[in-house]
Amino acid sequence: MTIASMTGFARYPGVTGALRWAWELKSVNAKGLDLRLRVPPGFDAIEADARARLAAKLNRGTCYATLSVQRESVTPEVRINETALRRLAETLAGINAPALRPASLDGLLAVRGIVEIRDSEDEAELARAQEEALAGLEAAIDLLVAMRQGEGAALARIIDAKLAKIARLRQAAEECPARQPEAIRAKLAETIALIAGNSNFDETRLYQEALVLAGKADVREELDRLAAHVSAIVDLAARGGPIGRRLDFLAQELGREANSLCAKSNDAALTEIGLELRIEIEQLREQVQNIE
Repeated sequence: MTIASMTGFARYPGVTGALRWAWELKSVNAKGLDLRLRVPPGFDAIEADARARLAAKLNRGTCYATLSVQRESVTPEVRINETALRRLAETLAGINAPALRPASLDGLLAVRGIVEIRDSEDEAELARAQEEALAGLEAAIDLLVAMRQGEGAALARIIDAKLAKIARLRQAAEECPARQPEAIRAKLAETIALIAGNSNFDETRLYQEALVLAGKADVREELDRLAAHVSAIVDLAARGGPIGRRLDFLAQELGREANSLCAKSNDAALTEIGLELRIEIEQLREQVQNIE
């Protein structure tokens, strides 16, 4: 499977008889799936089916789907009710009224119901347009999905680069001289000597300070969890699919570990590594939030 972005655009036009229609789909980031569909009058019957087709292929994001329809100029159908016209003429001819002028043809044709003018489009053509518009929506969705997957592939490359940088910084923290036993012992001895030189020397305080210093010097758990979260993100990305929410959660956890590392650091070099980690992780999370 592949990674897909939540952003994309697609347009798919079509013609059915005298109707020229086009679908425009646009999707943007969202926490869940939000479908916003607009169809013109006469196409309301396809709305439920259109929503189902969108939901079947999109897992996350706000999708705006708009169907526009234009009617081409058509030659109207003119129908004359010859039976009614004949009966009307016969009726008028049988009226004995010398003061009235004889009925003219144009006057008879002006009588309501004698002449019907209507567009050639009928219910069958509208039904066919609805069916073809739904097929066009399927094609538009495929174009949208392809664009989202293309952008997802670009995001995957960015994420891979960020993960590699995070892994290098984690390794640098692992090898930081401030974490070596000799450095920890020297720092601890310096603190003990400072406390012991105080006239109000308190052995209990000395013991407490030693424990605190030893605890701060140990960032083993943070480094291990950083490695575990990076590995989990790599595995998720390899599987692909709708993984955006899980990736976002893991990116948050990476950030927590980087913050904890900075808080526990008692060395400028280790703190600098931690700060760089925080920057890279925040940039990683910004990219992850675009993934479906």
